[in-house]
Amino acid sequence: MKRLALIALLALPFTGVAQEQRAEVIDGMAAIVNTEIITISQVRDLVGARERALSEVYKGQELQDKIKEMRLAALKDLIDRQLILQEFAMLQEKGANIPQYVIDDRVQTIIREEFGGDRGAFVRTLSSQGYTLTRFKEIEKEKIVVQAMRQSKIDSNFVVSPNQIQAYYNKNKTAYATPARVKLRMIVIRDDSQSDVPDMGSKKDLAGEIRQKITEGAEFARMAQMYSEDESTQEVGGDWGWIEQNTLNEQLTQVAFSLSPGEVSPVVQIGNAYYVLMVEAKKSAAVKPIADVRDEIEQNLIQKERLKVQNRWLDILREKAYIKIFS
Repeated sequence: MKRLALIALLALPFTGVAQEQRAEVIDGMAAIVNTEIITISQVRDLVGARERALSEVYKGQELQDKIKEMRLAALKDLIDRQLILQEFAMLQEKGANIPQYVIDDRVQTIIREEFGGDRGAFVRTLSSQGYTLTRFKEIEKEKIVVQAMRQSKIDSNFVVSPNQIQAYYNKNKTAYATPARVKLRMIVIRDDSQSDVPDMGSKKDLAGEIRQKITEGAEFARMAQMYSEDESTQEVGGDWGWIEQNTLNEQLTQVAFSLSPGEVSPVVQIGNAYYVLMVEAKKSAAVKPIADVRDEIEQNLIQKERLKVQNRWLDILREKAYIKIFS
């Protein structure tokens, strides 16, 4: 776990002209940002795990298209990161700096949280990955710089008006909607099953007799435990819990949502199976009132404004820079 944790920490882009130029000889350039090189391996390091996840879902040309899209997005992130670091380098000439104790505190936090405070294990893991402690601190410093520079461009005094909150709520009501639901129990009898249910004539007749017993006072849950052939719910008395309208097939959904609380359905036949349903409770579709989601909406709007400010700042950096992307 320690080794994997540190690999995750190191699988982040690093700069340093000499190191990047050495890497470029091996794997080629992905982009140039002013005088700095971003290598293909840096891009692949950033998206490797996600590419492996994609390969489990997509195949062929679709997979290649997804990978290309992901790598391009990663490259753009690396370019933005490099622009931010270069902007900070110019500020350093005017006296800006990250205090050494901030970097040391970050490293100590990593040792404490990822290595249980074992500094020796941390250093050995670094060495096994080909990194020195000095280089690791440089990487952490760059991460701190990027975070601090982004944060410095955000005005913490954004004010969201009640009208903005109301407009957002009106536009996004579906996000705050709770669909109609029923609390359902169901007994399933199958004609073609090899169950331990005693042979009591046709399964349709059996389903009818079970329903009759329930309407005469037998406990639905007990009948389900005795007769239902749905292995996933038999032991819990046919309990499906709260379901929405997309849980069951269309025919069973229509029956379930037409029942009143406590009502038992007629026997429903679908193919070679017979179903008896009972609804224990119902909840109508509803939308959360704005008072319940006002704070959430306000934070969403503030975050959007912060991203807009950051993107405008990055746009300015991009316009001033020489950027070349290699296909």
